[in-house]
Amino acid sequence: MAVEHLTLDSFKEKIFDFEKSKDWNYRGENPCIIDFYAHWCGPCKVIAPVIEELAEEYCCKVDFYKVNTEEEQVLAGIFGIQSIPAILFVPREGKPQMTVGALPKASFRQLIREIFDLNETG
Repeated sequence: MAVEHLTLDSFKEKIFDFEKSKDWNYRGENPCIIDFYAHWCGPCKVIAPVIEELAEEYCCKVDFYKVNTEEEQVLAGIFGIQSIPAILFVPREGKPQMTVGALPKASFRQLIREIFDLNETG
């Protein structure tokens, strides 16, 4: 699965409809990673290919999304994004966890193992 770009509407449909519920209720079938980025952000450009590679590696096990913080300011505000890249790890059950900064691929894999309880091959 390729990395999918989310808008406010698609976020509410696929991830969580914060207008209908205040309590976190993830709608997806697979855990997901959401990359909050901007086109002008250098570190965001560094991790973009890493996100693409991980999306291929974890195909059908983890869903990968991107949110342009310039275009989707409501979403950036809801998650309190003040520094990018900000990466939201959303497990099937439980609360999402946020990291900030350009992580190396090994760190993404470690967080996927820890937060989603998956190994590299799923």
